[in-house]
Amino acid sequence: MSDDAAIALGYSDLMSGRWVEARAVFERGLAERESPSALFGLAMALWWLGENQVCVDRCTRAYLLFRRAGDVSGAVRTAVWLSITYRANFGNLAAANGWVARAERLLEPVEPGPLHGWVLVTRAYRLADLAEAEDLTARAVEVARAAQDVDLELVAVSQLGLIWVQQGKTDAGFRLIDEAMAGALAGEALNLDTVVYASCDMLNACELVADLERASQWCTAADRFVDTYGCPFLYAECRIYYGSVLTALGRWVEAERELRKGLEVTDHAAPGLHARAVLRLAGLRLRQGRLEDAERLLTSVEMADEIEQVLGSAALALARGDAASACRILERRLDQLRGRRWQLASALHMLVDARLAMADCKGAGTAAMLLASAARSAPGMPESPRLSAMAAEAVGRVAMASGDLVSAVSHLESALTLWADQDLPYELARTRFQLARALVDRHPELSVNHARLALSTLDRLGAAADADLVAEFLRGQRVTPRTGVRRPGPLTLREREVLRLLRGGLSNPEIAERLHISRKTAEHHVSSILTKLGLRNRTQAAAHAVSLLATVDDPKDR
Repeated sequence: MSDDAAIALGYSDLMSGRWVEARAVFERGLAERESPSALFGLAMALWWLGENQVCVDRCTRAYLLFRRAGDVSGAVRTAVWLSITYRANFGNLAAANGWVARAERLLEPVEPGPLHGWVLVTRAYRLADLAEAEDLTARAVEVARAAQDVDLELVAVSQLGLIWVQQGKTDAGFRLIDEAMAGALAGEALNLDTVVYASCDMLNACELVADLERASQWCTAADRFVDTYGCPFLYAECRIYYGSVLTALGRWVEAERELRKGLEVTDHAAPGLHARAVLRLAGLRLRQGRLEDAERLLTSVEMADEIEQVLGSAALALARGDAASACRILERRLDQLRGRRWQLASALHMLVDARLAMADCKGAGTAAMLLASAARSAPGMPESPRLSAMAAEAVGRVAMASGDLVSAVSHLESALTLWADQDLPYELARTRFQLARALVDRHPELSVNHARLALSTLDRLGAAADADLVAEFLRGQRVTPRTGVRRPGPLTLREREVLRLLRGGLSNPEIAERLHISRKTAEHHVSSILTKLGLRNRTQAAAHAVSLLATVDDPKDR
C-alpha cells in the first residue's frame, strides 16, 4: 500500500471512530517513513484513546514537519489542536496562548478562509474576557457560514452559546447550544471532534445555571456517543459537570460519586480536567463544612486562570472566620470579573457575607448594590431567577444588619420564593435561616418554624457547619433543635469496618494496611463515611463512633 493510501485509510478510520485501527495504520506507516500527516493522524487517535501526553508529543513533531515542508494549512491545524489540548486537558494557559499565537502568525500572509475561523474559535476558547470572546466567536460563525464549513459552524455556534450563558443571556445561549448539539449528534459534522466541542460547551453552561434537566438529557445522548466511540475526555467531563449540577441540587452522595469517577479517569491523564474535578469536590466539601478536606483539595492544584479556585479560597477563609482575608481575596479580583456575570455575582454575594462578618454595613451595602446591578437582565433578555435570588438575599441581609427589619423580611421572602422555584435546597435553607433571624423579635413562632425547616434540610443534606449554626440559634430561643436522633445514611459493611478503625485512631495509611486496600481506597471510604453521617472530619467520626456504630450496625454484623 502506498503512503498516500495508508494515510487515507487511517483518516477514514478516524472519521468512523475506529481509533485502535487508525492507530495501527498510522504506526505501520510511520515505521516506514516519518510523515507529518501520519503523525497528526496518530496524535488524533491517541487523544481519543486517552493517551494525552503521547498525543501532544506526536502532534508537536507533526507541526515541525509541516513547517519544514512549507505546509501552512497542516501547521495551523496542528497548532490549533495543540492550543486547545493544552488548555482543556492540561490547564496550561501559557502553552495554549503560545500555540494559537503561532497559528495567527502563520496565517498573516494567507487569504481569509476557514483556517482563520478555526484560529478565531481557538483564541476565544475559554477566554476570560467574555466581550472579546463573543466578538471573536461571532466572527468565526460568519466565516464558517461563508465557507460552508459545517464543523466550524457547529463548534463556533456552541461556543457562542456558552459565552452568552456566561454573560447572563441564558435563554438565547441555550438555543444556540441546543442547535449545535442537535446538528453534531445528528451527524451533520464530518469530524467526531465536533460532538466533543459542543458537548463540553453544553455541560459547562448547564453547570453554570444548575440546569439538571438539560444536563441529564444531553448527558444521556453524550454517554451513548461515548459508548459507541469511546473518548475518556468527554466521559470525564460529563461526570465532572454533572456532579457539580447534582451538588447544586442537593444530591450530594450522587454528586460525590460522579466527581470521583471524573477524578479517577483524569488522574495523570488530563491534569487540567483533573484540577477542575478537584475544585468542584472542594466546593462540595465547603458546603458540607468539611474545611480540612476543602483546604487540602484547594491547595493540591494550581490553575493559572481558574477563578473557581480563587472563590473557593475566599469561601474557605470566610468559613474559618477570617473575613478580612476573604475580603482581600475577593476585592483583588472584582475588576477581573467584569463581564463574567455569574462569577462576579458569586464573588459579590460572598463579599456581602464577609463585610457583614466584619460589621461593615456600608461596605456590605455597596457590594449588595453591585450584586443587584449584576443580576439585572441584559436588554431584551429575561431575568435570571438564580441571580435575582442572590441579590434579594444579599440586600435582605444588609437591611437586617442595618436594623430595617421590614425591608429585610420582604427581600428575604422574595429570595426564599426564588430559591424554592429553582429547587436549590442548600441556598433555600440558608436563606430560610436568615429569615428566621429577621423575624425572631416580632414573630418568634414563625421564626422558630423557619429555623426548624432550615435545620431539617441542612441535616438531610449533610451541611454540618450550617446545621450547627441553626441548632445554636434554636437553643438560644429555648427550643430543642432536634426531636429525635439524626439517622445517618446506610453504611456498607466495609465502611463500618473503616469506622471502627477510625474509632481506634488509625490513619488512612494504617487503615489501608489493616484492610489490605490502597491508600486512595481508604481515603475514599473515610470520605464516604463523613458524607453519609454529616460529619466534618475524622476526629468527629472517631469521637462519636460508639454511638454511630450502634445506630448503623446491623445485629448480624456485630
